Amino acid sequence: MGGDFGPRVTVGAAKQAIEQIPAIELVLVGDRDKLRHQIEQYGLADDQRVRVHHASEVVDMDELPALALKKKKDSSMRVAIDLVKSGEVQACVSAGNTGALMATSKFVLKTIRGISRPAICTELPGVQGPTHMLDLGANLECSPEHLAEFALMGSILVQSVENIRNPSVGLLNIGSEEVKGNESIKRAAQLIAASGVNYYGFVEGDDIYKGTVDVIVTDGFVGNVSLKTGEGLAALVSHVLQSEFKRNFITRLGALCAMPVLKAVRRKLDPRRYNGASLLGLNGIVVKSHGSADISSFMNAIRIAAIEIENDVPSRISSAIEAHLDQPVEVVT
Repeated sequence: MGGDFGPRVTVGAAKQAIEQIPAIELVLVGDRDKLRHQIEQYGLADDQRVRVHHASEVVDMDELPALALKKKKDSSMRVAIDLVKSGEVQACVSAGNTGALMATSKFVLKTIRGISRPAICTELPGVQGPTHMLDLGANLECSPEHLAEFALMGSILVQSVENIRNPSVGLLNIGSEEVKGNESIKRAAQLIAASGVNYYGFVEGDDIYKGTVDVIVTDGFVGNVSLKTGEGLAALVSHVLQSEFKRNFITRLGALCAMPVLKAVRRKLDPRRYNGASLLGLNGIVVKSHGSADISSFMNAIRIAAIEIENDVPSRISSAIEAHLDQPVEVVT
């Protein structure tokens, strides 16, 4: 029910998921009457792999997380996460209020033993290949220990969804030299290096889209600003290209000649391919979609959830954390 477009997009994405993922079964959580119209429109009324679970309330996109958690216990978001908790479903995908989704997920599902804070992680395009980055807004202030936890979780996620045996992990900093950064960042670097992940070292902002490492770790404030900056830059480049190609007859002719290349670039950088951020560190799978997602974008978030189910990501994170907790960590001070 959430996001900018509600059931029109989520049910349309469900239609694509049913067609493209043979083993999937979907539970659409929300207002039964509003969902019925879209289900009939997309021809899913008689599909045995799709069913509706009624929820009488909706969390508004600008609603305070604490109020949503306290007062809307029959919201589509809360009911969906309750279904994950009960084991009736294996994952929840939502385009709703991010703060409310994180707060509700943490309250209902709890965090994995050894994880103090969940983190939001998503895939970003890069020159040398995609990079997964976390945290992207769940934790605005992070201790070195939190960042070390994020490194472990991000590494496990990339192992699972990208089939990379030993993904490289970088810590975002204002420089790549060991002397750069504040004491908290330097301490986090020591903890990550001692945690058993394939630690690359410090990376800088331009490494995010170079694909220098497989996983980039940072706090939620910096991560969210970096993500939104990248999205804004992509929009600027697209706007400038369109404006220049439309400037006169010669540039329009140039646009026609360049069209195959432009289409290839658009496909590679299409944000819909990267929609779907994982809430890592929970005892269950929750994937957050952009609120502005269209059908293809939301379908990608469902695909990510299916991959995490297949690879049992929470259990793998839990096992890695347990092994880490059982080992003494030596840190140079």
